[in-house]
Amino acid sequence: MYATFWSLVPPLVAIILALITKEVYSSLFVGIVTAALFCTNFDVVAAYTTMFNDGFISSLADSWNVGILIFLVILGTIVVLMNKAGGSAAYGRWAQNAIKTRKGTLFATFGLGCLIFVDDYFNCLTVGSVMRPITDKHNVSRAKLAYLIDATAAPICMIAPISSWAAAVAGVVEGEDGLSLFIRAIPYNLYSLLTIAAIIFIIAFDIDFGLMKKHEDNAKKGDLFTSGKAVKDDIDMDALSDKGSVIDLALPVIVLISCCIVGMIYTGGFFEGETFINAFANCDASLGLSLGSTAALLFTIVFYLCRRVLTFKDCMDSFPEGFKAMISPILILTFAWTLSSLTGMLGAAEYVSALFEGSAAGLTGMLPAIVFVVAIFLAFSTGTSWGTFGILLPIVVGIDLPGNLLIITIAACLAGAVCGDHCSPISDTTIMASAGAQCDHINHVSTQLPYALLVAAVSFVGYCIAGFVQNAWIVLVISIALLAAVMLFLRNRFSAAE
Repeated sequence: MYATFWSLVPPLVAIILALITKEVYSSLFVGIVTAALFCTNFDVVAAYTTMFNDGFISSLADSWNVGILIFLVILGTIVVLMNKAGGSAAYGRWAQNAIKTRKGTLFATFGLGCLIFVDDYFNCLTVGSVMRPITDKHNVSRAKLAYLIDATAAPICMIAPISSWAAAVAGVVEGEDGLSLFIRAIPYNLYSLLTIAAIIFIIAFDIDFGLMKKHEDNAKKGDLFTSGKAVKDDIDMDALSDKGSVIDLALPVIVLISCCIVGMIYTGGFFEGETFINAFANCDASLGLSLGSTAALLFTIVFYLCRRVLTFKDCMDSFPEGFKAMISPILILTFAWTLSSLTGMLGAAEYVSALFEGSAAGLTGMLPAIVFVVAIFLAFSTGTSWGTFGILLPIVVGIDLPGNLLIITIAACLAGAVCGDHCSPISDTTIMASAGAQCDHINHVSTQLPYALLVAAVSFVGYCIAGFVQNAWIVLVISIALLAAVMLFLRNRFSAAE
């Protein structure tokens, strides 16, 4: 079964089951068991051992994964501290006066997501914890909040030259100036750019369709979850202190952003003489986020103690509460990493790469569109955009293409990786968006999918044009005009159906 279509069956089983049953843990576990059985030719005892030794234990022993888990727990603890200190409540009161409308709340959420472009995990959890109380007060569904978070996480990072994603891309392109290629590819990164345009259209013209419309209609009536029952947040939002002010939320968040940036460039050698750009290109984002968030946590505790909004015991009690708040995303991530690891053992990447290389010859003009679709399929199946462009980019760079077509094809690879990651229920970024919004994970996936597929379809048309026109401005104008026309058509259609 190695490097054949069967290597893609386990993740597809997990994804299909999750969408059917609306239950993510058991679906991922069935996918893991399937992968383990395939890896061992259905030797049950060997599969059981492989599932733990090469799956769960191997995933949790990986230094990158552990760094992300540390970052999650620390971020959960900081959020608990901000809530206990009254910072979130104070910000909510200020925002309620400053942001008068539902539309203003949505634009504020989108704007904050654009500002936090350093890392997608950091983006998802920070935007969610800061904006959730405000969106709740304006009756924005948790599914809509999760979509806004997810759509301004990876897409924003993928067009920001100073981000962990830019660093990852630069790191996988050998023999070329990876960061230079990344920057030149930004105008052709249609999925990321069109996703941002779609959000602006959705908010400005109040466009909702598919399952998202049902969630939004219910939210306006008071049901933020469309679940038939009240869903309690994992994080207690009640303040212990009545002395809290906006500074108790704003300053820790600013320090957190600053420390994470410093942590990332530190791991890239900035303080050893590297330039700022090269330090980002060579950074270890997982370690950098762990170092930065820990420093921010220590600052936050000292800051609250000095302001006397929390006692030392209150601060220490926040650690287990922060951990408990992140149990759900940690479990899902652990399952997703394990499934990805076992799928890798089955040779899924090699299978897709072979298919791609076999179809690339003789289709030069259509190559960007082909690469876009292949990247979507691989990222959707494996749940990793970084792994996808890590596999495909060296192949794309190795093809003898004229300069501008090479840039367009690289952009198509990056855009497809983000799109597949955006659509996949087993993607870590999708899981983080659900966690940040405190939204049921399957609700988030099912409501987001129609939006993501619409943007993907328009992007595919754009790449078909780009392969022949090779002019970023012409392609962007046509793509945005097509996206606007389709979205306005859907708005009128769903409005007429009411």
